[in-house]
Amino acid sequence: MTSTTTAPVIPYGAWPSPISAAIVAAGASPLTQLATGGADGGDLYWLAGRASEAGRNTLLRQRGARTDDVTPAPFNLRTRVHEYGGGAYAVDGNDVYFSHFLDNRLYRVQDDGVAEAFSTGSHARYADFVVDKARARLITVREQHPAQGHAHPDNTLAAVGFDGTETVLAQGHDFYAAPRLSPDGRQLAWLTWDHPRLPWQGTELWLADVQADGSLGTPRLVAGSASESICQPEWSPAGVLHFVSDRSGWWNLYRLHGGKVDALCPMEAEFATPHWTFGGSLYGFVSDNELICSYIVQGVSHLGRLTVGAAKLEALPHPYQEIREMRVGPGYVALLGGSPTIALELARIDLSNNELEVLAQSITDLPALDYLSVPHSIRYASSGGRTAHAFFYPPVNGDAQAPQGTLPPVIVISHGGPTSMASNTLKLATQYWTSRGIGVLDVNYGGSSGFGRAYRDALRGQWGIVDVEDCIAGARYLVEQGLADGERLIIRGGSAGGLTTLCALTFHDVFKAGASYYGVSDLKGLDLDSHKFESHYNDYLIASQPKAEALYRARSPIHHTDKLSRPMIFFQGLDDKVVPPQQSQLMVDALKASGVPVAYVPLEGEGHGFRKAENIIRTLDAELYFYQRVFRLATQQGEAPVRIDNLPA
Repeated sequence: MTSTTTAPVIPYGAWPSPISAAIVAAGASPLTQLATGGADGGDLYWLAGRASEAGRNTLLRQRGARTDDVTPAPFNLRTRVHEYGGGAYAVDGNDVYFSHFLDNRLYRVQDDGVAEAFSTGSHARYADFVVDKARARLITVREQHPAQGHAHPDNTLAAVGFDGTETVLAQGHDFYAAPRLSPDGRQLAWLTWDHPRLPWQGTELWLADVQADGSLGTPRLVAGSASESICQPEWSPAGVLHFVSDRSGWWNLYRLHGGKVDALCPMEAEFATPHWTFGGSLYGFVSDNELICSYIVQGVSHLGRLTVGAAKLEALPHPYQEIREMRVGPGYVALLGGSPTIALELARIDLSNNELEVLAQSITDLPALDYLSVPHSIRYASSGGRTAHAFFYPPVNGDAQAPQGTLPPVIVISHGGPTSMASNTLKLATQYWTSRGIGVLDVNYGGSSGFGRAYRDALRGQWGIVDVEDCIAGARYLVEQGLADGERLIIRGGSAGGLTTLCALTFHDVFKAGASYYGVSDLKGLDLDSHKFESHYNDYLIASQPKAEALYRARSPIHHTDKLSRPMIFFQGLDDKVVPPQQSQLMVDALKASGVPVAYVPLEGEGHGFRKAENIIRTLDAELYFYQRVFRLATQQGEAPVRIDNLPA
C-alpha cells in the first residue's frame, strides 16, 4: 500500500477507490431480530438479509458450532404491520413460528425442518409473536386490512390457534404492541397508544389476567400516559413485570413491585430506542435479581450488568459503540454491535469470563484500513442556543492525496425518522464516499434519539426548521474549521430526511446540490396518503389542524420550487406506501419545468428503502455520477458512466 507521503496527487472527489457500489451491495447483509431457543436456551437465532435474493430475510440458527438456515428460499421472514414491520418470528424450544412476507400467513417449523402454514390467509398481517404453548396458540399483534378501498386497517391483540382459529383478545385502541405472557401463563402485559400520538410520545402499559378459556380479564393500567412513553415490557423469571419509561426525561428501567413502580437505575441515559419496528430489546435477565442492559449516553452505546433493587450498574467490557439489539441466554449475552472500525456483527459474550465470540458479520470482507475513515464525534452551536451532534468522516485513501491548499466536498446526511439516530458503526455506503475524497457529516439534529426526551422534543412543531438549521450549522462549522469546501457542500437524506434535504435546498443557499431518497416534499399530501401508523405524525411535527394548513404550505418544498435552483437527484421506490411515489414525481416535474438540472431514478419492486442488490448499485453509482457532473469531478478510471437525463452537459 502506498503511503500518503508518496501517493499521487489527485483532486478530492476523484480518488481511485476499491469500494465499488457492487461491493457495498454485496457486502452489506442486514442482521436483525435476535432470539434464543433450544431445549436449554443455548441456541441463537437471527435474521439475515439477502440482497442477492431481492432482499429476502432468512432465519439462521447457531446450535453448538453449527449454523443452519432454518427457512430456505422462498420463505421471507418479514411483516409489514405498521409498514415498518419487525417481530416476524418467535422461538419456543425447538419450534419456530414466523410470518411469510409473500402471503402474510403464519408458519411453524418443527424439528423435521418442514414449514407448515397454520393461519388461513386473509387480509390480515401479524407481528410480535408470543408462544402460548399451553393453549396451543400464538398471541400476536394483528393488523386487519379492508378487502377493498384505502381505509386504514384495524389493529388488535389476537390469538391465532395452531388449528387456524383466531380470537381477538383486546381491541378499541388504535395501536397495540409488545404482548408479553408471564412465565406461568396467567397474566398478559401489552402496550397501546392512540392517534394522534406515536409510541415515543406516549403509550400505556396494560396488564390483565388470562382466564381459563384463554380470554383476558379486565385490563388495568400499570404506567404510561399521553406524555409518557413506555416500551420493552418483559417478565423476570419469577414473574415480576419490568419495562422502560421516559417519565424522568430519559428512557430508564422500572419494575412493578409490590403494587408500585420502582426505578431501577435512574441516570441520564437511554435504555431504549423509538418503537419504529416490533420485537426490539436492549435488556434481558440473568436471574431474578440481575439483568444485562444496553444504554446510550450521548449517542454511544454501553453494556452493563444491573443488580436489581440495589441500583448497582457494573460496566461490561466490549468493543462496540453501537448496540442495536441484545438477548440474554444461559450464561451469555448475544448482541448486534458495531463501531467505527467494526461493521455490524453478531457477537456472543460469555458472562463468566467476558470472552467474546463473533458469530456473524454484516460485512465479511472489509477493505484495508488505508481506505477506511474513522469518524470524529463533534458538537457545535446551532440556532436558538442549541448544541447539535454529528459524526464527521474525513476523506481517507492511502492511494491518493489532494493538491495542497484544496478542501474536500462534503455530503451532509440528514437521517430519517425524523426520530431516528445516526450511529458511527462502520458502513461501506459511507466509505464509498470518503474513499473517493468526499467527506461525510452524519447529523443527529434536534429531534434525534439517544440524547434524552428534551432533545427528541426539540422537533415538536419544528420539523423543517430545527433539523434544517442543525444540518446547515454543521456544514458551516466544517467550513469554519477548514474541513470542507464551502462551494461544494451537498445534502442528502431519505424519507423524513428527504424533507430536511429539500427544505435546506429550497429555503437556504448553503448547499450546492442534493439527493432525495423517497423524501417528503408535500406535507399535506403526506397526511392524505400516509399509512395509519404515521397518519397523524404531522400533528406533533408541525401542528394540528386548522393551524397546520398555513404551516404545511410554508414548509412544503413542492409549493416553493421557484426558490429551488440547485441541481437535485431523486430516488423513489414505486411500491412505497410510507412516502408515495407522487411526492418525488411532483418535485421532478416542477424542477424540469423550471429548467433546474434534475435527475429521477424510479425503482420498480422497491418500497420504503431499497433491498435489491442491483438497485443499491444503481442508486449509488447514479448519485456519484450526478455529483461528478455537477461539480465537474473527474471520473474514476474504469467506472462506467450512468445514464441519467436532464443533467448539464
